[in-house]
Amino acid sequence: MLRLSGLSLPIDHPPEAIAPAICARLGIAAEELRGFSMFKRGNDARRKSAILLVYTFDVDVADEAAVLARFPNDKDLRPTPDMTWTPPVRAPEGWAGQRPVVIGAGPCGLFAALVLAQMGLKPIIVERGKVVRQRTKDTWGLWRRSELNPESNVQFGEGGAGTFSDGKLYCRVKDPRFLGRKVLEEFVRAGAPDDILYEAHPHIGTFRLVTMVESLRAQIESLGGEYRWQTRVEDVELTRLPDGSQQLRGLHLSDGSFLEASHVVMAVGHSARSTFEMLHARGVHVEAKPFSIGVRIEHPQSWIDEARYGRFARHPILGAAAYSLVHHASNGRTVYSFCMCPGGRVVAATSEEGRVVTNGMSQYSRAEFNANSGFVVGIEPARDYPDGPLAGIAFQRKWESLAYEAGGGAYKAPGQRVEDFLVGRPSTALGTVQPSYKPGVTPTDLSACLPDFAIEAMREAIPVFGRQIAKYDHPDVVMTGVETRTSSPVRFTRGKDFQSLNTRGLYPAGEGAGYAGGILSAAIDGIKVGEALAQSLLAG
Repeated sequence: MLRLSGLSLPIDHPPEAIAPAICARLGIAAEELRGFSMFKRGNDARRKSAILLVYTFDVDVADEAAVLARFPNDKDLRPTPDMTWTPPVRAPEGWAGQRPVVIGAGPCGLFAALVLAQMGLKPIIVERGKVVRQRTKDTWGLWRRSELNPESNVQFGEGGAGTFSDGKLYCRVKDPRFLGRKVLEEFVRAGAPDDILYEAHPHIGTFRLVTMVESLRAQIESLGGEYRWQTRVEDVELTRLPDGSQQLRGLHLSDGSFLEASHVVMAVGHSARSTFEMLHARGVHVEAKPFSIGVRIEHPQSWIDEARYGRFARHPILGAAAYSLVHHASNGRTVYSFCMCPGGRVVAATSEEGRVVTNGMSQYSRAEFNANSGFVVGIEPARDYPDGPLAGIAFQRKWESLAYEAGGGAYKAPGQRVEDFLVGRPSTALGTVQPSYKPGVTPTDLSACLPDFAIEAMREAIPVFGRQIAKYDHPDVVMTGVETRTSSPVRFTRGKDFQSLNTRGLYPAGEGAGYAGGILSAAIDGIKVGEALAQSLLAG
């Protein structure tokens, strides 16, 4: 098989146009093409009057060597790679060694546990939150009744923060071993639609993620994995080694028990602040990391569709349009769109009482009225929170608390019309664009809950983005604050063996440890860390 990339056809081409296009591209006769299958499909919307679909196909031809010889320097044509995941090790039959532990049941922990189970190591998964359906009820309690459960919410519980998101399944990490394909295939086996295997920007949506997470849990349990729900890691047991480093011996859990463990995946997510503080107090190496702060900005989805796709807006193949924007402001700050959710809603995402945090979510259909995205400004430790490894957490908490106050309490969020924001005038009412955030939005002045440098940079960026996306800067566009959990504020630095720099047996992983950003990259990191842990455990 050969993999042919970059084959472009008009958006409304008939299916029978594909085979002749492949033959023309490869310079072969129709009878030399034995078959083909679609590997990837994207679109090129740079010319709104003539949008193209851009394909990657795996093709079976009569003489592969001759075709490859005809195009020796063509980067879009190569032998189809083997994308099958192969476990690096397997536990021997009847293996009875100490079981590995995974802390956290988000995408990273889920896939670390899955591959450990598939390698025969019967992991124990410790999760502070609840199973996904109970967690969903608690999350709706905040959205509908302003009732926060600090241990079961958007951030904590089975599926992690990604469960209440757009369910995006693409990332920019280098993936030479095709671990992303492993993740997508496992998701399809767990009930995801097949199109995530070939769409260039696949997504699932919250409702489908719930059932998939349950299916993956069942697979892990069928392979001997064990879950411990509503159980938080309160402390770690460490032994000092002769070289000055530490060795992990076990975990003290919130139910009062001690879990002996020398190989632990730490996949706690970017909001596990109490765990970060505990590990820092125990001397585990941690550093402050850059992240971003800003708001969620909402537009009618129809505006974005028309701006991106012109007359092809709402075409069934294209679906709801997305965008990606960036501006380097004159004050030295970078402003950009983040986690864009077409046809979705802004959601309450706090995990701590008396604080407001926003995030975005979509269902698979992306059929709700508004589009939303993070509209955020990059920040960095040396410049913005230089007071130690955990100073970014204090920075987040400050602005989240101010947002709670600006919203008037009860987890309502502060909001402002773009026109008012640009001139520094508090909003007293909202206009034609109605915010989707629940428990509700209070019109006010966002400068009360964002740093001055962020306000300055965002005011400069809005008209710039308005020149790129029509109506982006419409006066009635609404901004809802604050977005602070774009990524982890810390990094638990690890070595080439994926273990903590100074704590043997502890494997920091995923978004909370500073090594991922989103569902797919977190899941990929979970696989890599699970493999490394298995190799170390079985070698010992």
